[in-house]
Amino acid sequence: MPKYKTLDDLDVKSKRVLLRADLNVPMKDGRVTDTTRIDRQAPTIRELADKGARVIVLSHFDRPKGRIVPAMSLAPIAEPLAKTIGRAVGFANDCVGDIAARATAELTDGQVLLLENTRFHAGEEKNDPEMAKALAALGDLYVNDAFSAAHRAHASTEGVAHLLPAYAGRAMQAELEHLEKALGKPARPVMAVVGGAKVSTKIALLENLVTRVDMLVIGGAMANTFLAAQGFEIGKSLCERDHLETARRILAAAKAAGAAILLPIDVVAALEFKANAAHRTVAANGVAPDEMILDVGPATIEAFVAALQNARTLVWNGPFGAFETPPFDAGTIAAAKAVAERTKSGALVSVAGGGDTVAALAHAGVADDLTYVSAAGGAFLEWLEGRALPGVVALER
Repeated sequence: MPKYKTLDDLDVKSKRVLLRADLNVPMKDGRVTDTTRIDRQAPTIRELADKGARVIVLSHFDRPKGRIVPAMSLAPIAEPLAKTIGRAVGFANDCVGDIAARATAELTDGQVLLLENTRFHAGEEKNDPEMAKALAALGDLYVNDAFSAAHRAHASTEGVAHLLPAYAGRAMQAELEHLEKALGKPARPVMAVVGGAKVSTKIALLENLVTRVDMLVIGGAMANTFLAAQGFEIGKSLCERDHLETARRILAAAKAAGAAILLPIDVVAALEFKANAAHRTVAANGVAPDEMILDVGPATIEAFVAALQNARTLVWNGPFGAFETPPFDAGTIAAAKAVAERTKSGALVSVAGGGDTVAALAHAGVADDLTYVSAAGGAFLEWLEGRALPGVVALER
């Protein structure tokens, strides 16, 4: 039995269901440019409405900091949300108070209402008890489907969950189930891939992973710091030289925990960082003083693929190289395709997340081929760091 209740535990007919979604989607000129988050919330909204609930959707958008900022209104999202769920979506230009109360009171079974940006009220991010009470007054039940906001203890993600019977929506449920498969009770051996630019932003992540995985693969520019910490010449590569001791400490912790570490064996180096710049592949200790490392080389990918054949679970956060700029996307693409192939064969459970990771997998054309790709950024990272997420804890039975 999961620690939290789901929609399976719920009779929603004629009930006002306060649904916390994440509709913080990319917008340009008042139009949604990427509906991924809407698409992920749609199944829960449809299921609730189909079962006769009166669905009241809450979400934040951008960072208005407790002020009404017209450009950050959720109003333009009502239409694409309606198109995605296949039914009309009403809109109320406040999320608490008389306007919200009147709009919710007029709902009938199966109708969907989107309320205005919760962050237009300062009480949202402060998790003000009065704000939570005002939200709770609008509903009979609370469903949180916004894992991507679950690392924030806000009134709409945490406070209201203590005031109404609280449940996980389908997207939240899927996220928690896959994360449990990835690191909670994984099939072993477990491999973790951590890339990106800076060690300093992922210290807690690395320290947690080395105690929980069997192999840690370090890529991206952060690998340069680990190479430099071992005395390698890395030329003009991006490197956090004030974190060399941090890198050494993580390597020592991995050794103590029995976790193998895979660092670049060879690298792709160039004199300048631009698309299709002249470049060469050299051993990781063969970088010239005027060169910079921009990707891993084929020998590194070969070693990764060989290690992958023994893995049964993979957690991935961060690219292997500067994947946005060809030809320095080759390492990430090759690794992604290898993970996708092993996943499709049924031999690997692969869970990936983080903004750059999602973009890199899409760039490689395999985003749909992994077991699960999380659209959550900060929440996914904090979960990998081993932190308790307030929005999830509040749902526990």
